[in-house]
Amino acid sequence: MAKLFGFSIEDNEPISPTTVSPVPPNKEDGVDYYLSSGFFGSYVDIEGIYKTEYELIRRYREMALHPECDSAIEDVIQEAIVSDLNDSPVELDLDHLNASDGIKKKLRDEFKYIKDLLDFDKKAHEIFRNWYIDGRLYYHKIIDLKNPQEGIQELRYIDAIKMRYIRQQKKKEEDRFRNPIGRTDNPMDYDWPEIEEYFIYNPKAGYPTGGSASAGGGIKMTKDSIAYCTSGLVDRNKGNTLSFLQKAIKSLNQLRMIEDSLVIYRLSRAPERRIFYIDVGNLPKVKAEQYLRDVMSRYRNKLVYDANTGEVRDDKKYMAMLEDFWLPRREGGRGTEITTLPGGQNLGEITDIEYFKKKLFKSLNVPISRIEGDGGFNLGRSSEILRDELKFSKFVGRLRKRFSHLFNDMLRTQLLLKNIITPEDWETMSEHIQYDFLYDNHFSELKETELFNERLAAATAAEPYVGRYYSQDYVRRRLLRQTDEEILEQDKIMKKEIKDGVIPDPMAPVDPETGAPLGDLGAPIMEPDLEKASQAATMNSANLDTSVVRPKGGEI
Repeated sequence: MAKLFGFSIEDNEPISPTTVSPVPPNKEDGVDYYLSSGFFGSYVDIEGIYKTEYELIRRYREMALHPECDSAIEDVIQEAIVSDLNDSPVELDLDHLNASDGIKKKLRDEFKYIKDLLDFDKKAHEIFRNWYIDGRLYYHKIIDLKNPQEGIQELRYIDAIKMRYIRQQKKKEEDRFRNPIGRTDNPMDYDWPEIEEYFIYNPKAGYPTGGSASAGGGIKMTKDSIAYCTSGLVDRNKGNTLSFLQKAIKSLNQLRMIEDSLVIYRLSRAPERRIFYIDVGNLPKVKAEQYLRDVMSRYRNKLVYDANTGEVRDDKKYMAMLEDFWLPRREGGRGTEITTLPGGQNLGEITDIEYFKKKLFKSLNVPISRIEGDGGFNLGRSSEILRDELKFSKFVGRLRKRFSHLFNDMLRTQLLLKNIITPEDWETMSEHIQYDFLYDNHFSELKETELFNERLAAATAAEPYVGRYYSQDYVRRRLLRQTDEEILEQDKIMKKEIKDGVIPDPMAPVDPETGAPLGDLGAPIMEPDLEKASQAATMNSANLDTSVVRPKGGEI
């Protein structure tokens, strides 16, 4: 194997020998798997690979030039990438990342640096469009090999038809088994092959001179030096990576054929034509034909308007394909006669075109209400929002998630090269790094708002019955749909806000008239019980000592 071009980031922890598997890596990423050369192996035939993918990608790009397909593609891209004069289309979301503020600041700075290399704020639409149409996207990460700690110096776009991701088994000279067959039943004694992953760049891919990797037709490049992102759609039978336009190929071809056939039909059936029956008597056949031609040249007057000069010319030498019919009629007929053939009827029917146009939009997951602006934008209740718009919003969210793999790859390389984190740290942190795209589709937001209002209304209606038929916990869990984490978090926040005086204490006494809190008034003052007071006074009188001389009335 020749030395690969580019750089590699080695993992500090090698794979444990106890974690091997006889199954090669899956092909969900559209990567081809080749065995090492030999009797049962195969070489990497770049020409054959590109012959398929080159034609496939070219078909996708030709489809994008069709006006109807381009309109649907633009709807998808405009929802996924929202351009704003002030805000960037995507930002780094680190709210769920358990790291110090210094690490988070470095992550945000490096991500902004990557966006500047891509010029993403200005070229986000074009970058996302290339990925959406081709179904794959490649960038060459150029670094200074003498000073790799400076990070990525340039990100250079690579045409998809010139790059291929290869997964190949390394060739070994020793035996494939450590122990002869039959001497052990331990599957760990099998010498599992090592897998090597790399890219092949061929600037002449798709042409007859493409050649193969074994013949030196391409440049082998390391995996870490290429940023790679696919659509996630893979043909299970052939293993090729597909574009999101794959489902629309048949619909678009049908729409094209229907439109072409409609144009041909209307051109041939639209005009009215006349039939001239010319009486030739009992003339011989040759003379009858000569007489018919004389009559045609005499009465046929084709006036042509020249738009360039403004003149009207008589061009009898030109023969149109929709000419009138001239037929001879023998003696005994009805003489010379002119009959008019009506033009085609119902030429304005385009129901079939509308059907295939809707089918095209459905195949691209775009709501059919967006065709020709038929559907208006409704900011009313969520029940008035079309279900197709909600499905479309979820589809755009999945596209963003998949496209974020490109940022993940570039950010990982940048952080590792600059020694900000280790590969082990990245495996832990990458799960909590999210990418916040600007959002312009308000349909899902309106749905959430409407549902929240309905839940609050249900909780308000159940408030008189809290403590009698339902508990407070039941209302929060079943009506407000709060999870255990949300309940604990909200209780903690409410205690803090009550302590800080942000919100009043709901358990504190309030003025029944004004509703204002009364504050800490100590123990409540109860009205005296007159009956109990009289009984106590009587008992005290009975227990008095008779030896005590009490003063007479009026004495002090």
